[in-house]
Amino acid sequence: MDMLAEVTGSISTVGYGLAAIGPGIGVGIVIGKTIEGTARQPEMAGALRGNMFLGIALIEALALIGIATPFFLP
Repeated sequence: MDMLAEVTGSISTVGYGLAAIGPGIGVGIVIGKTIEGTARQPEMAGALRGNMFLGIALIEALALIGIATPFFLP
């Protein structure tokens, strides 16, 4: 006997959940590489920290685009 499930409601929440995985992984990689770079050359910690915050801001902008997109697309 075959049973099919009916999906009701908005599937955009699932889409955003999947879209949030990418920025989450990206932030983890950026922070990990910054810690690695600081451990290798402690005198560059200030420059690396600034670049890390810039990278995190750009990655989070992608996450915000991902959350806003379902509101604009039908």
